Amino acid sequence: MTEPAMLRPVERRVLAMRDEGVDIDEIARRIDRSPGHVERVIVWTEIPRAGRPARRSPTALGRRVLALRAEGESHDEIGERFRRGPKYIRQVEGLAHYTQGLELLT
Repeated sequence: MTEPAMLRPVERRVLAMRDEGVDIDEIARRIDRSPGHVERVIVWTEIPRAGRPARRSPTALGRRVLALRAEGESHDEIGERFRRGPKYIRQVEGLAHYTQGLELLT
């Protein structure tokens, strides 16, 4: 079986429920899929994966927003530059910080 760190969240969840002794039909009901789909997911987890999952990094827009914020520009100024609202820019900045944090943890 593939190591748990390389599995998708739904695969880990299905395997955990199966290991707890939950019936396939009940797992399917809980994740809103067919029993056949659940059985396929279990089989897929036994297929070796090529390598570790791709590393996440901030998008190009996220990196640019972080750079502009580091230079002292406000969300409003950056939003005007990219023709977006300040709320959207704050979201992009937050996601960029989050993905940077994920890089630090791996």
